[in-house]
Amino acid sequence: MRQGWSRRAEPPLRPAPPADVTGRRRAALSGRLPGERLVIPAGRSPVRTNDQHYRFRPDSDYVWLSGDQSAAGVLVLDPEGDGHRPTLFLPPPSRREDDSFWRDAAGGELWVGPRPSLDAISAGLSIDCRPRDELKLLPEPGINTRVLRGVDAQAEELTAECDEDDDDLLRTTLAELRLVKDEWELEQLRIAVAVTADGFRDVARALRDATALTERDVEGIFGHRTRALGNGAGYQTIAAAGPHAGVLHWTSNDGRLRPGEMLLLDAGAETDTLYTADITRTMPISGRFTGLQREVYEIVLAAQDAAIDAVRPGRPFRDYHRAAARVLAEGLHGLDLLPVPAEESLREDCGLHRRWTLCAPGHMLGLDVHDCAQAAPRTYTDGTLRAGQVLTVEPGLYFQDNDAMVPEALRGLGIRIEDDVLVTTDGCELLSRALPRVPAELEAWMGAA
Repeated sequence: MRQGWSRRAEPPLRPAPPADVTGRRRAALSGRLPGERLVIPAGRSPVRTNDQHYRFRPDSDYVWLSGDQSAAGVLVLDPEGDGHRPTLFLPPPSRREDDSFWRDAAGGELWVGPRPSLDAISAGLSIDCRPRDELKLLPEPGINTRVLRGVDAQAEELTAECDEDDDDLLRTTLAELRLVKDEWELEQLRIAVAVTADGFRDVARALRDATALTERDVEGIFGHRTRALGNGAGYQTIAAAGPHAGVLHWTSNDGRLRPGEMLLLDAGAETDTLYTADITRTMPISGRFTGLQREVYEIVLAAQDAAIDAVRPGRPFRDYHRAAARVLAEGLHGLDLLPVPAEESLREDCGLHRRWTLCAPGHMLGLDVHDCAQAAPRTYTDGTLRAGQVLTVEPGLYFQDNDAMVPEALRGLGIRIEDDVLVTTDGCELLSRALPRVPAELEAWMGAA
């Protein structure tokens, strides 16, 4: 086994931001946490069952700071001058001299394929790279060490005796730094949205023969597009037909598509650089809305229009949530479902409309589908919108099939419309505008897809 192998060409690196982009990000973190050693692990593939693992996807903060996507990698930022000196500790390629290239089932080249050399990664990312087994973080007098917890247990053990009690500060700080996207990130998000739109077209085309389809087919059709043109789906696809559309996170995707019902497809493509879109369309399976379906759909659309109009720099983040809630409450009152006027339901001590709206109509978007969720409320949900932020606008109405408080004709009807929106210097840009939202346009698009 040791003999007869020619030298293999260096495998390509995974796509990454330019080195100056990640350098600016690390400098921003240095400005927030000066003089501390910072440890940011990539994580490892979680076990699926027995000896099978899920496909690896690195921690988003690790990727944002380094550009690397290696499993078991650890980025260490050591204080140096006014900033930090970065070092990546990575598993090196399997070695011939100790037979790990064929004996190591977890990382050997003959088992899992070749890995780039540490020198190649270092040159590509402009970061010094060292073997993972050299990672030995011991307490140093006068230097506090913070580790990003919940990602790599072994890295946490190395720092167990020397990091502060405030474990959340590093994660919170990174989330706040990531709230505003740089130009490189915006380009990745545009790519993710474009691939997602292609996947929705694939599904709409397949719906012409909906009698032969199941939710599994819808998930597979969309997933094929995302895997062919990117890293796969950015989150578990929701392909909810008929009454399943009333379940916010229906991911079983094991039901049938029936003529006359609606299909709620909530799905997003993740790029090879790990940025994801998040779009929802609720489509009539037969290609045409019924009168009642259109009536409810137009309530949700009006709520989304009002919310998008409230997305402006300098306005409170929650303003667009409130705008959507007002229109939905008024629509529910118009359907004779609210026992009180809409204005009364909108009071914080009431909220009866929430029985059918269920969740907040939007969140930040980026490397994670629910991006920057660990940011402090004062900078996110209780803060103001800033140019460069990307968020979803996704109001919906959900009527469970066993809800005795609504007319039988409404039971089992769930409608959500979700789009990805960029906050600009003077308003906002609808990134997912290529997918129609207006009922007549949606019907025409489904017929021509």
